Amino acid sequence: MELMQASRQWASRPQDERFVSLLELHAFTKQVRENSRAKVLSSRDVVMQPVEGDARGLVCVGPNGGPVALTHWSFGQFAGLAGSPAGYLRELPAPLAADCLNYGMHVKRDIQDVGVLLYKNGGTPEVRAATGPGYGRVWNESIVGSLVDRFGDGVTGDWRVPGEFGKSITVTKDNTTLYASDRDMFVFLADEQNRITVPGRRYGAPGEMARGFFVWNSETGSRTLGVATFLFDYVCCNRIVWGAEQYKHVTIRHTAGAPDRFLEEVGPALREMSQSSSHDVVALIGEAKKKRVDNVDEFLAKRFTKSQAKAIAAAHLSDEGRPIESLWDVTTGVTAYARGIQYQDERVALEREAGKILDMAA
Repeated sequence: MELMQASRQWASRPQDERFVSLLELHAFTKQVRENSRAKVLSSRDVVMQPVEGDARGLVCVGPNGGPVALTHWSFGQFAGLAGSPAGYLRELPAPLAADCLNYGMHVKRDIQDVGVLLYKNGGTPEVRAATGPGYGRVWNESIVGSLVDRFGDGVTGDWRVPGEFGKSITVTKDNTTLYASDRDMFVFLADEQNRITVPGRRYGAPGEMARGFFVWNSETGSRTLGVATFLFDYVCCNRIVWGAEQYKHVTIRHTAGAPDRFLEEVGPALREMSQSSSHDVVALIGEAKKKRVDNVDEFLAKRFTKSQAKAIAAAHLSDEGRPIESLWDVTTGVTAYARGIQYQDERVALEREAGKILDMAA
């Protein structure tokens, strides 16, 4: 399968959201955290006002009376709190948009607490997020700091910004896979130096695969916190991950327990990735090849639909020229079948199931 997450980031991020090392990314996220402050306010204490001389300009005024600018994202969140479509409000003159927002928050809806994330680094302060009061914020700085502790600068060690078609590159803003903005962050690192030789990779012939992972997060509520790990063949110039297998991920919603769950789930996942060696994966594959599946039809029927089970068995027979015999055969059969699935969500779900089957050999 192909993974497009990094490619979408590469295609959409402006220059000021691209970083050429984990150290540079960490400095940025640290500066953001040091200049940010979270507060909980009553919705009745938040008033929107038009900016004089700006037909579309709005500011938020809190209980202390000082104007605070809105980001594109926080405006959309306030619109949601007011029960009004953000796209429609953005087309209105500022005085009318302010009236709609104030009516929604002060009259139409019951009083409620709003968690706001304020940011100031010179100039006018801004609201970067307007969430529920129980939003469990995990700071980007904490995540990137963990990555630096485990993987270094991301450009000189074993784990680094991936190369192009397996060849090392000098990391620039044009080819980096390290991104962050006032809304979110995304990191893609890979170990392409210590490749894993996988027996029977394709058509019975061995093949070499690299290890990689994605990490993503948002301090403002625009996305979950998560880590995904996988094996892959290579990454192209457009940062598409080709030939990915054994895709596994952990995602955490930003509820009140999110910071603790980061320590309990994502932190260990990063530690395991940093400490594991290619021999661990090779050993696991070796065990999977040894473990026989006595009743293949029954094994597949317990985990897949009838049509999927039939297609998986056929895919393995087509690729290997023999029927499924071991856990490794099941894993390769599932991934071979997944390659032909049109929709990525379904492909990823199948790859996760293949990963679970491989883990049975541990």
